[in-house]
Amino acid sequence: MTILKMSTAACALVVALSSLPAQAGSNRVFIDQWGRDNSTALTQRGQRQHVSITQSGRGNFSINTQDGARNRVVVGQTGRHNQADTLQNGRRNIVGIAQMGRDGNATVTQSGNRNAIGIIQTGRGNTATSTQTGTGNVVLIIQD
Repeated sequence: MTILKMSTAACALVVALSSLPAQAGSNRVFIDQWGRDNSTALTQRGQRQHVSITQSGRGNFSINTQDGARNRVVVGQTGRHNQADTLQNGRRNIVGIAQMGRDGNATVTQSGNRNAIGIIQTGRGNTATSTQTGTGNVVLIIQD
């Protein structure tokens, strides 16, 4: 597992590399970070996994692990000291996390197929945890 701290030059490199044509069965990672001390760590195994992380502000952190095929994670964090942790095993699972504020924490674990979780947090000090096992489960958490 690698921790990435993105400078402007590194971010430009990621954007340039991500615009290259994708190979069949390839995994994709898109990371955009602005501000200070934002970090991302991720691991992908399997086929056609997709992670998109956008962080602005200060001290935001995201850690993501995917194993399987065609899983999707989108994390958007604005503000300070927000944390998003995702773990996916299986096929065609989807996670969307939006945190706008301070000190938010979202933890998602999915195992199975075709599960979906959406978490939206605004304000300060929100915590959301969701675990799904099986097929076809859907969770939406909104906190203000």
